[in-house]
Parts: sequence; C-alpha cells; structure tokens
Amino acid sequence: MKNLIILISLVLVSCSTKPTKEKETEVANIVAEKEEVKIIVAANQTAEYLHLLKGKKVGIVANQTSVIFKGETNVHLVDSLVALGVGVTKVFAPEHGFRGKADAGEHVEDGIDATTGLPIISLYGANRKPSHEHLKGLDVMLFDIQDVGVRFYTYISTLHNVMEVCAELNIPLIVLDRPNPNGHYIDGPMLKEEAKSFVGMHPVPTVYGMTIGEYGKMINGEKWLENGIQCDLTVISLKNYTHNSEYDLPILPSPNLPNAQSINLYPSLCFFEGTNVSAGRGTEMQFQIFGSPFLAKESFDFSFTPEPNFGAKHPKHKGEVCFGKDLRTYKKLSNLNLDWLIESYAHTSDKEKFFNKFFLKLAGTKELQKQIEVGLSSKEIKETWQNGLNKFKETREKYLIY
Repeated sequence: MKNLIILISLVLVSCSTKPTKEKETEVANIVAEKEEVKIIVAANQTAEYLHLLKGKKVGIVANQTSVIFKGETNVHLVDSLVALGVGVTKVFAPEHGFRGKADAGEHVEDGIDATTGLPIISLYGANRKPSHEHLKGLDVMLFDIQDVGVRFYTYISTLHNVMEVCAELNIPLIVLDRPNPNGHYIDGPMLKEEAKSFVGMHPVPTVYGMTIGEYGKMINGEKWLENGIQCDLTVISLKNYTHNSEYDLPILPSPNLPNAQSINLYPSLCFFEGTNVSAGRGTEMQFQIFGSPFLAKESFDFSFTPEPNFGAKHPKHKGEVCFGKDLRTYKKLSNLNLDWLIESYAHTSDKEKFFNKFFLKLAGTKELQKQIEVGLSSKEIKETWQNGLNKFKETREKYLIY
C-alpha cells in the first residue's frame, strides 16, 4: 500500500499541481492496474458459515482441493473444522478419492482418514449417491470441491446426488463456492436424454460457464432432482470474482489435470477419451497432447509413448508409439476446439474403431459422431448448437451470483 501511495503521488506531480478530471481518471486507471484484487474462496470466509455448523453433527463432501489458504500454507477444511470444535462426523469422497490419488474412473473404497480418524465414505465406489443410512444422525452437510466447469467432470454429478439425498431427508446443504477456471465461455452440444449418465446428468452444454455454487442453484431451480424435490441449499459466495477472472488452480483438481494449460484444453481434448486416440494419460503432458498409433507419422510430427504413472495405471496404448500434436504452448481457448477431433478422424487408419461407446456419453448426443463421420466442418457443427446454447443462456442467467 505504501508503494501504491508513492505511485499516486508521483503520477499527480508529473501531471500538474492541479490535476484535471482527465488526469485523475488516468491515475485511477493506473492504480487499478497496479492493485491486484485477490479472489477469496468461500472456505476462507469462516465467519460466513461457522455459525451454521456449531453444535451440529456435520458431514463433509471434500477432497484434496478442500483447503483454507493461509499465506504460503494450506489447511485442509476438515482439519480446520475439527480443530475449531465443529462436530464433523463423516467425510464423503468423490471420484479420485479424499486425497485425490485414484485414477479417473477407478473404484474408490470406503476407509478411515489417517489424520483425523474420521470415516470416509466413497461416492465413487459401491455408491455414487450416499444412502439414507450414511446420512443418519447428521444435522447438516457441507460441500467444498474445486470444479473445472465441464459437463463430464463428475463433481457436479456428485453434487446432484448429495443434494438429492439431502432433500429426501430434509438435511440442509451448504456449498462453499470456488472459481471456475473455464467460466469465461459457454460452448458445446446440449446433453440429450439418450446420453444421460454419471458423466452427464443434466441438459447443459459441454462448457456451461458457472461456478459449482451457481450450478447447485440451477439443479434446484430447474427441479432436476428426482420427482422435482428441492434441497435446502445455502451457497457461501466468493469475493472479488467474476466469470472472466483469471484463476490458476493452486491445487490439482485431479491427477491428470496438472496445470492451467491442461485445464483449459480439457473440454476439447476429453472427447478423445471416447476414441482410439490418447489425450496424454500415461505421460507428464496429460490433456496437453494427443496422438495414436493409428495416426500416420507423415501427417503428425509429434510422438509419445504412454507408460503407467501416477493417475494412469493402465493408460491407453501403453508402450506404443503415438503420433499426434503437442499443444503445451497453444493459445488459451475461449471456445471448444473440434478441429483436432475432426482432423484425427480424417487421418486415422482405422475409422471403424475410431469411436467407442463412451463417446456418446461425452458428447451428450448421437449427432456429434454422425456429423464428424459425414465430414462436416467445425463451423458447420457449431451452427447446429446455437439454438440450444441460446436457450441455456436464458436458463443460466436466473442462477448467476457473479
């Protein structure tokens, strides 16, 4: 702040002894550029939610991203609440587990947290939805997980299931909001009923431009829970956040999203998970590259060989040389890129096995595969999405907080 005051003084003196309104505006703009406003996640705002938990038996849906940031250190939300005397009795873990160490899609077992001794109930194992018995005796549920704003990233499906059981048992749910690193755009085909699954539960586009708190409000407001029931939902909001805010996640949301580039490319490259093309699992460049043994090296000048590693015990094309593209320095996307998918299909040596059954679930509609197979361009395909996107934007508007 001292440096900021000096900066203002120097600018004013350099302008004139009596600055005009124009000069004052110029100074204000300079100050705004120099003064970085820090986004404050809801978990850090303990005064906003601690009173809602005191004296109650609390269940928490959390993972490795559920932290309170304190300078250079992080304190896990569960550890913090236990230390503050909050009656945390159970932890519920989503895909990848409580500490975020499981592969994508890997069955996660129930267990005991070594740090707190609390029971951990997996929501990505025998149960995707907590049972009534799991929530028996709880007075309130707390949900705090960093999302990445993409329909097939399963944390919003876990939110749906938790909201549903809370509604069934009349247990209030508090969502501690976190920024959406892909919140700056909306794009992709709308999910249709034919493709509904745990990687796509709601009629939304691939990238929907909402925080997880806003998304929870939409689930409630659109009555997407079973039989149209609604959850007693409270969202603790972020401070200093807009959907255009730049936000690099300080903690990996899952093992195969190692940096900001992978998170930005994930909505576009994850479609390859439903094909015979690798999106880089089994390398240290996950969701920043793509390639396949079925793509000719004459057409693609980059190659890699997937091998088992943390987050990918059994990677696609293990031990095989894959030819494709390196996107680690590609510009930041503000829309879905379909060109890589279209190009790969056009150059594969095995078109019959290019798509697999999982592609329908990722795409959210049968149309996308058909459009690629008949040779439509990305522009032509995206034109077919516009009516659905326009209607969704009207729906979305009702639930925005930021």
